[in-house]
Amino acid sequence: MKALITGASSGIGRDIARALVCRGWDVILVARRADRLLELKKELGKHARCVRCDVSKEEECIKLHEVMQGEDIEMLVNCAGFGLCGYFTETSLDRELQMIDTNIRGLHILTKLFLGDFVLKDSGYILNVASIAGFMSGPLMATYYATKNYVVALTGAIYEELRRKGSKVKIGALCPGPVDTEFNSVAHVRFAVAALDSKSAASAAIDGVMDGKLYVVPTFKIKCVHLASKLLPDKFMARCCYSMQKKKRS
Repeated sequence: MKALITGASSGIGRDIARALVCRGWDVILVARRADRLLELKKELGKHARCVRCDVSKEEECIKLHEVMQGEDIEMLVNCAGFGLCGYFTETSLDRELQMIDTNIRGLHILTKLFLGDFVLKDSGYILNVASIAGFMSGPLMATYYATKNYVVALTGAIYEELRRKGSKVKIGALCPGPVDTEFNSVAHVRFAVAALDSKSAASAAIDGVMDGKLYVVPTFKIKCVHLASKLLPDKFMARCCYSMQKKKRS
């Protein structure tokens, strides 16, 4: 079996690649940073291949799908993404648009194209890496939270469409809380609560999507946050998020 993993050069994407190889999969590692991909390929050996691709660019996503025809991809992992912290009136518009292109447009294009392939053969898995942020609004990280809301909503809609059609294709979203990766340094924040290690998040994500779960929410504490997001008023949750993000700013 073969998996295509975007954002494979670091963090959860890298550990998903490692976990899949340990389970007997071959992996195609996709990211912008070719040097980091080559380091991981060297570690994983013959079970890994590297493809440099900037998923924030529509034409590169389409080209990636074209290049993968004939590869018999069985799993797509959309892990590429990043965050940005600050008041919405102060953060960089260019950086936010790049985030939207990466976290939303790239994921949307690849999901659309590979899902079509999977539906035709009635098999395959799509794992979208979202966040617990996808269930609420996030003052001080407004754009990031909004992008993850999109991922959660899109994944849920596709899940139901596949279920209604009796399809054997499975799609799910990983929705963790803080994970110990490079995310915080890129977003210019620091952890306000204890972070889940990336290996545990990766393992939970793979198990979840293969078991047919829609949302994979690791750890009891984050499950409680997910429940709270459904039961408590949106304004109250936004105030809580603001307080948490305020503590994280570095």
